[in-house]
Amino acid sequence: MTPPTDKVLGTEEEREVWLRKAQTLSEALPFMRQFADDTIVVKYGGHAMGDENLARLFARDIVLLKQVGINPVVVHGGGPQIAQMLERLKIQSSFVDGLRVTDQATVEIVEMVLAGSINKQIVAAINEAGGFAIGLSGKDGHLIRARKVRRTKKDPDSNIEQVLDLGFVGEPAEVNPHILDSLQAGDVIPVIAPIGMGMAGETYNINADTAAGAIAGATNARRLLFLTDVPGVLDKQKNLIPEMTATQARQLIADGTITGGMIPKVENCLEAVDKGVDAAVILDGRVPHAVLLEIFTPHGVGTLIRRDQA
Repeated sequence: MTPPTDKVLGTEEEREVWLRKAQTLSEALPFMRQFADDTIVVKYGGHAMGDENLARLFARDIVLLKQVGINPVVVHGGGPQIAQMLERLKIQSSFVDGLRVTDQATVEIVEMVLAGSINKQIVAAINEAGGFAIGLSGKDGHLIRARKVRRTKKDPDSNIEQVLDLGFVGEPAEVNPHILDSLQAGDVIPVIAPIGMGMAGETYNINADTAAGAIAGATNARRLLFLTDVPGVLDKQKNLIPEMTATQARQLIADGTITGGMIPKVENCLEAVDKGVDAAVILDGRVPHAVLLEIFTPHGVGTLIRRDQA
């Protein structure tokens, strides 16, 4: 007995949709082969993390990467959520050079928010999308050994440099990728909160971009993706720069094309590339499926910074 035609073939409009989807999958196949078995570190934050629909799409995209043979590692931020909790608890907080001054009371809240609620929300979303994710902080398995960040500032009157104490703000001193290798072998997706442990057991708050760069370097990642709230690096005419070498990026910082908050992001890209990452990308996390568009299309959607050719 022949099944009803409309159940098998659908309408002409539906067939067109299916054909477009099949064509998209076919065009993505060479990129799936190109990145097979490679590690891709994704720094997840900004508007993409706060928007419920974008968060759901992000989780599905991460699961898809894993299912086609790529090894994603998610490192997340949480600045707005930390600020909300500090305000709720009436704990004052300030910033120096974009880093939150973190005293003992603040670092406890930072760890609670990052390694607790935010981390578990992301893990739950990935698992709900069909993946197998486990949440970690840099304190788990000695993943991130941290050292205290030190900043200096010149006194405008005496011109003498003063050391600024940022409290429990740290930077990666050493990353041990062993635990990530073990999870990768078990088809587990690591979701990492940027909290590190000092040599004396103290807890340090680490900038998520910095943590992602250090983890990408330690895992010999093929790509490091920074999901941001901007399209990427813009030239002086405000046009997106799709690709540049490390030397070109440094020149654009020197001549003032790259300014403000984009400088530390580009510097994190450069540091990761210097540590062996093939390329780092700054892209707009507000674009649905930004990760897939960057990995599985010829030109990507952000600014790619790659190592200089020898």
